[in-house]
Amino acid sequence: MTRFFVSLFVFTVIVCSSFAQDAVQREKERDLRLPPDDTHYRVAQPYVEEKIDSDYVHASPEAYEAFRDIKYSVRIHWGVYAMWNLEASWPWISSGMSNEKKQAYQNLYKEFNPTEFDADEWMEFFKRCGMQAFAFTSKHTDGFSMFHTKTRVKQRVNYLQPQEKMIEQCDLSYSIEESPFKRDIVKELCDAGHKHGIKIDLYYPNPDWYDADFRPFSHHPLTTERSKANKDNEFGTYNTKSGFPYIMSPEPTKEEHDRMMTRYREQLRELLTNYGKIDMVCLDEWLGKDVWQQHKETVKMMRQLQPDVMIRNRGIGNYGDYYQPEQVVPGGKKNSNMPWMSICLLGKIFAYDPKAENYKGAGWVIHNLIDCVAKGGSFMVCIGPDAKGKFHPTAVKQLEEVGDWLKVNGQGIYETRSREVWKENRKEGNIKFTRSKDNKTVYAFVEKFPEKELAIESVNVKDGSEVRLLGYDKVLQWHKADKGIVITIPDGLQRPCNYAWAFRLEQAD
Repeated sequence: MTRFFVSLFVFTVIVCSSFAQDAVQREKERDLRLPPDDTHYRVAQPYVEEKIDSDYVHASPEAYEAFRDIKYSVRIHWGVYAMWNLEASWPWISSGMSNEKKQAYQNLYKEFNPTEFDADEWMEFFKRCGMQAFAFTSKHTDGFSMFHTKTRVKQRVNYLQPQEKMIEQCDLSYSIEESPFKRDIVKELCDAGHKHGIKIDLYYPNPDWYDADFRPFSHHPLTTERSKANKDNEFGTYNTKSGFPYIMSPEPTKEEHDRMMTRYREQLRELLTNYGKIDMVCLDEWLGKDVWQQHKETVKMMRQLQPDVMIRNRGIGNYGDYYQPEQVVPGGKKNSNMPWMSICLLGKIFAYDPKAENYKGAGWVIHNLIDCVAKGGSFMVCIGPDAKGKFHPTAVKQLEEVGDWLKVNGQGIYETRSREVWKENRKEGNIKFTRSKDNKTVYAFVEKFPEKELAIESVNVKDGSEVRLLGYDKVLQWHKADKGIVITIPDGLQRPCNYAWAFRLEQAD
């Protein structure tokens, strides 16, 4: 019997070693790298090594495939800033807010009580809108955690004190559990997401502007003489460029750095331990050269906790799994094999926008969605709820209209891939393409409906196959031309939807 267990142990070690070697070999073959023009890649480039450590493995190819299947999602920015209808976090640190106002902002958590928040209601809304995933600000850079945390803030800024006394001792979680609401919002959203089959993306910033231990990295309100004089910008503070009113403070001690990284690491451990499967973690900003080795160990810990979580690249360079152009859709396919997801605002700010006229409309969403998917990426639209937990009625109406459009055209969007020729430029309106993963079906999207016929040049359509307009129940007539095909549009055809239309073509082998 003893010999049996010894043999079993040896066999287990060999198998595990083989799996580990396979993972390392697979990683070398993928050689995942960010495009060199990615903004956050450039910021971290001075200290984050180009070639990742040999013991680090990205999420699996299966996780990457699942990520690429996500084409349409929503980002929700929500925190105490909703009480004042402010942009997420940034106005608090900007020069436009007095010290008295900043101090009052830091105390808003004592009144934050979103009594109309309903996680199931949110998920049902997302499902109606055709969204496959949601991203939620578990904490924003202002430091307020929307989840229960056992970590503690030990020192903070008191803006009512003279500069030399602004850093004061404290002991609190600075989280939703210390608000009148008390409930763990992240837990309720994750539970509802799992229940409704919607993938989960938790936003978590690298810096924390409430916790004085995090100085002076990124746009922290506290800076130091060393960071201000640093020409290589290893802290990422941009003191001379940003216009933010930085407050001079003592250089942080090693104890403060270690305490900062411990709290940072433990909050990420909580998010990846307490809420079930998390599909994505959306890091933001950066932490700088001084703590990069500890930061990197934290990323490795994240990978151990949930090996297939997709991690955004911000602050960690090529250790990330995906990148996210913000407020812009790339002009063409990016020179990178790392997947991407573009995020754009439906209103004028990331957080709750109270003005109905600011919301851009369903047509704008559909245009960007098609554009991103045709180029090989995906589209994330950003909205925020009000202080009670409700989305603006105009935003709801517009996004539900997108959901109606996807009911007609979703097969040309969901789980598709980009073609080598992703667009044909025409005077009468551009044609943008997607394709099925098996490359047998091509979808041609037009945003100007053709009057009599539609010529498509770049698709070799299978002889004798059917050409269909999604949402229209009859087969369309077509014939081959010198280049590609020409589709005949029947007289009196009732358009099955608004904004954009998809033609389904069977591609020749």
